[in-house]
Amino acid sequence: MPMTALNGSCSLDTIQQEMERLEQGARRLAVQLRLPLEPDWLWGVLTDYANLSRFIPNLASSRQLWRRGNRVCLEQVGTQQFCGMRFTATVELELEEDREAGELRFTMNRGDFRRFEGVWRIGHDTGVSSLLYELIVQGRPGMPIGLIEQRLRTDLANNLRGVQMEAMRRAGLV
Repeated sequence: MPMTALNGSCSLDTIQQEMERLEQGARRLAVQLRLPLEPDWLWGVLTDYANLSRFIPNLASSRQLWRRGNRVCLEQVGTQQFCGMRFTATVELELEEDREAGELRFTMNRGDFRRFEGVWRIGHDTGVSSLLYELIVQGRPGMPIGLIEQRLRTDLANNLRGVQMEAMRRAGLV
């Protein structure tokens, strides 16, 4: 399924979200933010793989396993509290960096989901950058994706805010 951008007319610093229910319990979630930063700041943050867990909430660890040209493999562990229980998920992601297009596409090689894939996309127009995070996720049998759907929406928005704050910090704006 092609990844599509959300409405590009949202105001600065406003998070725009959409969610779509797909077949077999999968969900497509997309969050977008427009901010007054050059794309290079955002790209630098997104590709700082060893430090992602410092500024992305609920990401306990991120470790680069290998790099082959513009392809990178990461092991990431996410953790969160949900209904009084701690939920932990591990994924091994293969990422394809396309700096010119401003895209960082990822697919799960293995992990705690049946499907986990998406894209980070950076756009730029007249001094304003857009940061889009789109995710298609499908839980394993017995994993209540429907119950954690709202949690996913909140987490994706928080991930965008984490990237935004780190990019602004690096740019000397906070």
